[in-house]
Amino acid sequence: MAPPAATIIEGRLYYCSVRHNQPPTGEGSHWFSIDDALVYWNFFLDFGPLNLGQLYRFCALLNQKLRAPELSERPIYYYSSSDPRARSNAAVLIGCWQILYLQRTPEEAWAPLSTYGRYAPFHDASPCACTYDVTVLDCLKGLHKARACNFFDFDAFDLNEYEHFEAVEHGDLNWLVYGRFFAFAGPHDAHRNPHTGYETLAPEDYVPYFKSRNVSLIVRLNKPYYDRQKFLKNGIDHVDMYYLDGSNPPIKILRKFLEVCEQTTGAIGVHCKAGLGRTGTCIGCYCMKHHKFTAAEIIAWFRICRPGSVIGPQQHFMQEMERVLWQEGEAFKLKRSPSMSKKVVSKEDESVASLGSSMKGLALAGARSLSPSGTTPTQGDFLRQARQRTG
Repeated sequence: MAPPAATIIEGRLYYCSVRHNQPPTGEGSHWFSIDDALVYWNFFLDFGPLNLGQLYRFCALLNQKLRAPELSERPIYYYSSSDPRARSNAAVLIGCWQILYLQRTPEEAWAPLSTYGRYAPFHDASPCACTYDVTVLDCLKGLHKARACNFFDFDAFDLNEYEHFEAVEHGDLNWLVYGRFFAFAGPHDAHRNPHTGYETLAPEDYVPYFKSRNVSLIVRLNKPYYDRQKFLKNGIDHVDMYYLDGSNPPIKILRKFLEVCEQTTGAIGVHCKAGLGRTGTCIGCYCMKHHKFTAAEIIAWFRICRPGSVIGPQQHFMQEMERVLWQEGEAFKLKRSPSMSKKVVSKEDESVASLGSSMKGLALAGARSLSPSGTTPTQGDFLRQARQRTG
């Protein structure tokens, strides 16, 4: 007898969790799990969600099972461990599949799952207590909105490209908005960092791929570890906007980032040291301004694209900036209208400056050192070292 399950398609598809990861046996139904096949490689206390390539693999597997003639008369049970973390990862996969292939809304996809036991909120990529919850529903909303905004297209998704470039040895690079924004780990002139020992790529290693993808601008948010001329001489613009590792962007830098990106045609690559915290925060603010994502939606979407994105107080910063950036986005659209009032723009300037002042100085709680001087390891170093351990 089958255990209680969430009904995804009546009589055809179900989700359930089982203790000790042991499903019932019998000929009447088909059971499958990906707990051991698709594994989240954590940095610290983070455990998910699984990345975009893994979601694509899951969808392909499930669609194959639903089309298989030998399973056409048998109910299919997708199951996971009963660990709340495994349940959350499983719920994101089956929920996203419903949005992508059953055209359900996030709320409709979540409904059969929501009453089925306990789910753990996702943790940021830090060793500290997490004070900002990203939920399964946030992930579903993030993916739903990203698809509506054409941030990705599974019909044209290149799994080999995604898995190739996410590897440390091939660039540690992920598209967050395909064709427009990608995040990557900061290049170095040397292929091995002399202070930390982790492997890096040099600017020239990236140039062929960047040219093939119409990359016109690189934004560097960390201290310089390579000669920017290596990009400039290849026709790729380069801008430096350094601010402290693990912290939130000062409002002047965030404004500059938004303006430079708004003025740039072509694709934009952004990196800090690890390409996770500062990078995800700045690109996320752009997406909130121009696509009206909530902070939770864009953080969730970025973590699906690039696990580990946005860390610690950066999450709260984005939450605090949410409504201001929405207002800024509306004002940006109105600028194209001759009837736009100057009063609107000045009011937005005041609100952003005021909020920026209140958020100034926040840094990652628990970071060992965020000093910009010397060679003291910072948040980005710890993340890159963790990334090298997990592949």
